[in-house]
Amino acid sequence: MAQEYKLKGLSALDLKNGEKREVEVEGIENGKVLLARLGDTTHAMSSNCTHYGAPLKLGVLNPEGRLTCAWHGACFNVDTGDVEDAPALDPLAKFEVYEKSGAVYIKGEEATIKASRRQPNVKCRAQGQEKVVVVGGGSGAMGTVQALREQGFQGQITMISKEPNLPIDRTKLSKALIADKSKVEWRSQDWFDTASIATVSDEVSSIDFESKTVSTKSGKSLPYTKLVLCSGGTPKALPLPGFKDLSNIFLLRTIPNVQEILAAVGEKGGKNIVIIGSSFIGMEVANALSSNNTVTVVGMESAPLERVMGSEVGRIFQKLISEKGVRFHMEASVDSAKPSQDDSSRVGSVSLKDGTSLPADLVILGIGVTPATEYLKDNSAVQLEKDGSLRTKESFQVEGQRDVYAIGDIATYPYHGPGGDGHLTRIEHWNVAQNAGRAAAASIAKPSVAPKPFIPVFWSALGSQLRYCGNTPNGWDDVVLQGQPDEAKFAAFYGKGDTVVAVASMQMDPVMSKSAELMRRGNMLPLNELRKGKSVLDEEGKMSCVRIQLDNPQTLYTNLDFITGKVVLSLRTNETISAITVKLEGESRSRLMGERPGYGVGLMREEKTIETEVHKAPGNSDRHVKQTLPPTLHAFQDQAVIRYYLKATVQRPAFYKENFRAVKNPISDKAIHVMSVLTAP
Repeated sequence: MAQEYKLKGLSALDLKNGEKREVEVEGIENGKVLLARLGDTTHAMSSNCTHYGAPLKLGVLNPEGRLTCAWHGACFNVDTGDVEDAPALDPLAKFEVYEKSGAVYIKGEEATIKASRRQPNVKCRAQGQEKVVVVGGGSGAMGTVQALREQGFQGQITMISKEPNLPIDRTKLSKALIADKSKVEWRSQDWFDTASIATVSDEVSSIDFESKTVSTKSGKSLPYTKLVLCSGGTPKALPLPGFKDLSNIFLLRTIPNVQEILAAVGEKGGKNIVIIGSSFIGMEVANALSSNNTVTVVGMESAPLERVMGSEVGRIFQKLISEKGVRFHMEASVDSAKPSQDDSSRVGSVSLKDGTSLPADLVILGIGVTPATEYLKDNSAVQLEKDGSLRTKESFQVEGQRDVYAIGDIATYPYHGPGGDGHLTRIEHWNVAQNAGRAAAASIAKPSVAPKPFIPVFWSALGSQLRYCGNTPNGWDDVVLQGQPDEAKFAAFYGKGDTVVAVASMQMDPVMSKSAELMRRGNMLPLNELRKGKSVLDEEGKMSCVRIQLDNPQTLYTNLDFITGKVVLSLRTNETISAITVKLEGESRSRLMGERPGYGVGLMREEKTIETEVHKAPGNSDRHVKQTLPPTLHAFQDQAVIRYYLKATVQRPAFYKENFRAVKNPISDKAIHVMSVLTAP
């Protein structure tokens, strides 16, 4: 039962707009809440991220009400506490907060305050004819099934996984070599039962897309109305002499893999361990096993992670892990694995092509994964890409398949982040799979809702915590380093031309999270300004926002944001808005054009413009404005995806792209309301 609790050290709700403040709760040991102000409203919520417990006071709060964790990019809605972006699964708890008798109080339950989270509402008794089958049991599968229930899907859900456990936090396998499934499973079986999500431990053998059935190796046949494929990746083996025949050569993907590695290392350690591959898995495992063992990493690049991070940044990681005693053989190629003199069935050394012989009690391969789509290879209904992945639309719907989605390691999708330009790319990141699962679930549960854009985020344990956002499908040609790289305290900004396409950081939180938000909103600083020493954190004080809401009961979310002089239009609506021009402290003119991709010549285009004056109100007061939008000249076909382009000029030009769906229905005039004007202090 909710009780009243006094907040320590506060006599009034005196936060400035956009301010966050962590406050202790009197009467609850270690009890804390986070206060955050947006406009005239102060919100009280859980103080820590529900992913790994990072203090949210260190995070990034934007004018839309998105609160992004500084560590791994989890994002929450301040109004509701709901999760907006992975990797968090549990939402934040919200509390009533108010002033009384010269003090500030909240109302809440002690257990909820201490837990710093609330459980998502997924309780359901499946009903109806809809049947969603999810193939896979990883991050994408978890994101899909939970989001389906959170968004009100009442149909049947079945999750098929060949792994001997429920969905786990796979990132902990390589970073910490945790072998106890109870410490890495995201949810218990009771949770899945409560949500009416059937879990099937089996391996998919084939799919009949015409009859809409999934067959498994045990002989099961499961019908579906919607299918989500997220079968993950298969670790690559080395097709070289000795690697197939000798024991104590390990791959790393599952809990049993970790158990085998730890058994070979033994409790006392003291083993010679050769790790082949200097990318993330190899480097993380080297870091985890460096204590009490002699670890050697073999890599083909001149520096670890050179292909992704560049040699200059890669050498920072190499130095950090070398300080733990790990040895490196870079620009090296493996020739073969040799048997042990004591046991000819077990590996004893690894031979390099330059003649070097590395003693090895065990070998761990970290040379990448291939999409796990073996069950589709002979299926004429779908066409696999050269790497074995499935090409999808931005909604992650498989090309040529109306009711089938592919996400995670097996999906190649058009990337529209900075520098992406719709380039087809496949991203093997934990966050991407989970966010893609959430996107697929939204398309299934609410087909008229636009795909929600997100910026890829990942992290790694490389002697210190690495944060990374963005992606480089078209490569990068320059990198700007800020901070103290020699001390592994840095932010690296990767540019294609003057566009920042990715950011990596160590010990400089919340640079990565702030950069991801700026990228998502189309407001990332250009590379030349970063080269001059400007910081993305300096942008904080220049944020302002105007929230607008279409007068339409089917509209979910619409907002217009102003950040450092740029305009970003984000639509969540069933109406097709053709154009809008907004003026705010100077002139900003935008043009919106819709086109139907995939129809060849004769693309349909419409252009219209309206103007509305939006003035900043004094202080934190709201200014309410109403403007009627003109009707569009036509409606697009059912579920046709159109792309709109927003071009804005205030302080400097900006160009930003997003997508939304248009549904087949008459389009009429709708009123547009500016709900609030939020200005930064």
